[in-house]
Amino acid sequence: MAEVHAVDVEWLWKPYLPRGKVSIIRGMPGDGKSMFVMALIAALSTGRPLFNKDNYREPVVCVYQSAEDAVDDTIKPRLDSAAADCTRIFFIDEHDDPLCFTDERIEQTILEKNAGLFVLDPLQAYIGADVDMHRANEVRAVMNSLVDVAQRTKCAILLIEHLNKMKGGPAITRGLGSMDISGAARSVMLLGSKDDHSDEVYLAHVKCSLAPKGQTLVFTKEDNRMYFEGVSEISANQLLNCGDLPDYKPTKLEQVCATLLEVFQNADEIQCQQIYDFFLENSISKRTVDEAKKKLGIHSAKRGDAWYWLRPQQVKEDCNIVCL
Repeated sequence: MAEVHAVDVEWLWKPYLPRGKVSIIRGMPGDGKSMFVMALIAALSTGRPLFNKDNYREPVVCVYQSAEDAVDDTIKPRLDSAAADCTRIFFIDEHDDPLCFTDERIEQTILEKNAGLFVLDPLQAYIGADVDMHRANEVRAVMNSLVDVAQRTKCAILLIEHLNKMKGGPAITRGLGSMDISGAARSVMLLGSKDDHSDEVYLAHVKCSLAPKGQTLVFTKEDNRMYFEGVSEISANQLLNCGDLPDYKPTKLEQVCATLLEVFQNADEIQCQQIYDFFLENSISKRTVDEAKKKLGIHSAKRGDAWYWLRPQQVKEDCNIVCL
C-alpha cells in the first residue's frame, strides 16, 4: 500500500454518479426511471446544469442501451423532448446479437466514442441468460466484469433496475436478485412516487460508498419530460413505506424471510445446500436460515441423495408480502 498513489474520486454528477464506477437507479415500473435517465442524458450531452447544480460543463458522450423501449418511437422522441444533443448519444445494435454484462462491445464502444456514461436498461435483461440473479457467486462474477470496464475506461456505468415484490424491507434490499448487485455498485438511487395518481416523483439516495449521500430530489413528469422542482426531506425508506421512522431496520431474520420468499417466486423447490451456501456467502448463519424456514413453514423433501426445500404456501404469483 505504501507504493499506491492515492487519487480523488472523479464525478459525473456528485454525489450520485461517480466516474469509473457502477451505479444503480431502481424503482417500480411506470415511476419514470427511463424518463429520468433521458433527462440526465439530455443535460450531459449538452453540458447544461444537472438539476440541483447550477454550473455548465463540457458536454458528455452517452450510450443508452434499452431492452424495453423502441429507439424510434420512444427513446428518440423523449430525447428530442428533453432537448438532447443526439449527435453525442449512441446505442449498440443488438438485433442479431444480444448484449450482456460481459460483452466486449461495451468497452469497445466506450473507448471508440469516448463515452462518459453508459446505461443498461433494465439490469435483468443484460445480466446474462445463464446467470442466476439470486446466486452471489454468479452475480459477483458478471458484476465484476462491469466494474473492471468502468475502472479501465473511467466511464460511469448506470444500471436501471426494477424493484422486487417484497413490501416493508429497507430500500437497500429491494433490488432484484442477490444483494451482491447492490454491493458491487458504488451508488444506488431510488426513483419513486408517494401514490399512483401523482406526477411528482422523488430521487432518493439509498447508498453512496464514496461520499455522503445526496439530498432527495423532487421532479414532476409532464409531456414526456422530467422537470426538477427542488429537494425534500423524505428518505428512501420512507418513500418505500418502511415505516414512519427513518432509522427503521429489519432484523436479520426478517431479511432472510423476505429473501426466501422472493427466491421461491421463481422456483417450486430448491436444493437445501444451495440455500445454505447462498446465505453463507452473504454472512448469514445456518441457524438463522433454519429459523426463517420454520417461521415460513417451509417443508423438505428428499430427491435421490439430496434434500430440497419446497415452495412455501405464502408465495403466490401475485404476491403482496408485508415484512414479517
